[in-house]
Amino acid sequence: MDNTAYRYYDVRRVRGEATHIDIDNTRIELAGSVFYDTALIRVLGEFGWGVLSLDGEMVGDIATREKLPLELIQKALHAAKLTNERIEISETASGMRAIPAMKEDPRASSLEEKAETLLDIEKHAKKDEIVSTRLGYIEKTEQISFASSHGDEYEYELVRSGFSVMAVSRRGSLSQMGYNREHTISGIQLRTKHHLAAEAADRAVKLLDAKPAKGGKMKAILDPELAGVFAHEAVGHAAEGDLVKEGSSVLENYIGKKIGPKELTVIDDPTLEQFGFCPVDDEGTKTECTEIISHGVMHAYLHSKETLAADIGYGIAGHSRGMPGDVPIVRMSNTFIAPGECSYDELIESCRDGILLIGSRGGQVDPGRGIFQFNAEYGYLIENGEVGQMVRDVSLSGEILTTLHAITHIGDDLTFSAGFCGKSGQSVPVSDGSPHILLSDAIVGGSDV
Repeated sequence: MDNTAYRYYDVRRVRGEATHIDIDNTRIELAGSVFYDTALIRVLGEFGWGVLSLDGEMVGDIATREKLPLELIQKALHAAKLTNERIEISETASGMRAIPAMKEDPRASSLEEKAETLLDIEKHAKKDEIVSTRLGYIEKTEQISFASSHGDEYEYELVRSGFSVMAVSRRGSLSQMGYNREHTISGIQLRTKHHLAAEAADRAVKLLDAKPAKGGKMKAILDPELAGVFAHEAVGHAAEGDLVKEGSSVLENYIGKKIGPKELTVIDDPTLEQFGFCPVDDEGTKTECTEIISHGVMHAYLHSKETLAADIGYGIAGHSRGMPGDVPIVRMSNTFIAPGECSYDELIESCRDGILLIGSRGGQVDPGRGIFQFNAEYGYLIENGEVGQMVRDVSLSGEILTTLHAITHIGDDLTFSAGFCGKSGQSVPVSDGSPHILLSDAIVGGSDV
């Protein structure tokens, strides 16, 4: 093939097996596995990209570039000729991280054994005033192989598994929900998760007695889950290089500027052995830790090879991920607020009067306008430096930059929560993390807002 016809190409093949089990009120609604084998070829022509998504068997063994089917690369190159926007990419570091050993391989248990264990776990959520329960299990094994014209060649296997339980309580016309989940790359151990069902049920029942929160501006402590959501949704997405390049980020042109207290550092680290772990990114770039905010100063954006070449601000590549058969885009991995020095008790005492917000029930963020709104699962009033009455129907909203400056204390109890992040129609596994943090002037939504 005439190498002068293209400037770069890469091929990524993903072979996988995904197992799902869904149980609704003691009834197994779904229990089975699906198999997939897909490949994506990207070719950078004279101007832009040409992309070809196809069955994985068509690219065959890509462990060595000599075995690549060059006629397929030519097809992708032909598609690249349809674009006229000149795209540049950067040379990036090569290398793959070691795959963490699993504490327990979830594949060692049969589908039937897993379903039986889930049914047994569900029994612990069947309590007075619980009217509905739902449990879910997911297990995904993927073998990824990658090769590029830059000489990068990788092969590895990752196993991710996760579990969730939901319990719904009812008293008269009032219904409440308790929810727990856990996802890991170290192998979920279902036989040890009965307590999560009991906790979800207990919380759903307690929420029946909780009063609706009163909204307004006040001091607020965010627990690690909600603070982690803020780090991911409000900071992480706004730091993604493609959004910055498009002019869709409130953090554009903020490199080197103070946007929070000196105690605040926000990190995205795909090398951590959390649910968002990436041994190498989906463009073949070595993964590294990136400090998005360093000691209160906007320090770096997250980049792909393309956004790094766009010279929009400091950062490193290695943050490009794509679902099997999809084009990799700038994505987070394990995004978290680094721990500070305050104990939990010191945070409560410093708050004095305000609210403690716990958990997350979703929300929305506009990284371009720099505004957000997140729903907490529940909360507790803080009065005279002590945790008091439980409250429900509570949310947190505000402007990203204003909220960053409102962080006055950061706890020492960093905790991660795992899940999936959606962007541009693609969903990838991630972890969010934070210690407890104290906001001096939070906008809390409640019954009168």
